[in-house]
Amino acid sequence: MTTQRVNILAPEFQANPHPRYAELRRDTPVVQVDPAGFWAISRYDDVAFVIKNPQLFSSEGFKAAWQPAWVGYNPLANSMLALDGTNHSRLRTLVSRAFNASAMTRLEAPIRKSAHRLADELAQKGEADFVSMFAMPLPAFVIGELLGLDGSLQHRFKAWSDDFVGVTPEPHGPEHAQRTLASIADLTRYITEVIEARRRLPADDLVSDLMRAEVEGQHLTDREIVDFLVLLLIAGLETTVHLLANSLLFLAERPDELARLRADLTLVPRFIEEMLRYDTPVQSVPRIVMSDVTISGVKIPKGDVVLAIIASANRDERHYTEPDRFDLHRGQPGLAFGYGAHFCIGAQLARMEVRCGLEALLSRFSGFERTTSSLTWSQAITVRGPHTLPLRFIPA
Repeated sequence: MTTQRVNILAPEFQANPHPRYAELRRDTPVVQVDPAGFWAISRYDDVAFVIKNPQLFSSEGFKAAWQPAWVGYNPLANSMLALDGTNHSRLRTLVSRAFNASAMTRLEAPIRKSAHRLADELAQKGEADFVSMFAMPLPAFVIGELLGLDGSLQHRFKAWSDDFVGVTPEPHGPEHAQRTLASIADLTRYITEVIEARRRLPADDLVSDLMRAEVEGQHLTDREIVDFLVLLLIAGLETTVHLLANSLLFLAERPDELARLRADLTLVPRFIEEMLRYDTPVQSVPRIVMSDVTISGVKIPKGDVVLAIIASANRDERHYTEPDRFDLHRGQPGLAFGYGAHFCIGAQLARMEVRCGLEALLSRFSGFERTTSSLTWSQAITVRGPHTLPLRFIPA
């Protein structure tokens, strides 16, 4: 029986949250957790209820999670991720054209080329940190291509991203607070400068498209463009970086699955779908309760924040047979990319990036070996993955 209040940001929890999630599902499927006393919702049906009912569970929960008083204005917490209804649909309509089928087709060849170049660099090194040498540069390249950003700043993208999603209700200390505020100011300033540059000289990129776009005679404001571009940069990095890293960590520890994939690369899309369920980079989504509600017998008052724990729902034994077993042929998707109006607009792009990345790695290497037994994990409520992943890369 779970008695002590769980701290979902504790290092020991982040290292392997699934046994604790199982305890929560069994004993206390709706319970307050640290930090901040948010309500953790851990069973599949309850999580689906939360994310499928935006009128009752508002996406402004992101603002509650990512814009505490000590932070001030946070573009990520004010992006369309934190909006519902007509405001959300208006922004989504304006930006969705950047993610249509033709845009994805145009991107695949440069993504594949970048993935093979990065794999070649890993082969030359023999041993390297997979996160900084592959998992981060690949999506950073893609975001740079989409937005027309300065490629030399790729190394800063991930640092900015980690600081944005690592916002907590109270800072971990003065150093954490100072670094977070500096990152928010730096990225906001940089994106604003990009917008101003495109205003002077439009280019063939998403920033210029957003500045020209209109729906029913309405253009995006500069602040809306900044908020969206910050969202795209951070969401585009965090999900893909962690999914790639989680996948390589899994394959390094499961040579049988690695051999199966290398023997038949057409299985890679199935592998990605099962990895999204089995070890999703998206841990939870915060929502604000708009009126008193009872979930699994627990009353949650209006105004409180719930965390719909996607990672727990994806392993709920009430919904999946043998949920802790990785099964390429399961055919039951998880909730990693959300649902309905808030289904991740970049889901197709993320899948393509990871598919191209894995195909390049599997064709180049016969195996991956961990070179350290200890890993440190992200300190974020919403996403999870290793900060670094030192591996030995065995040539094919």
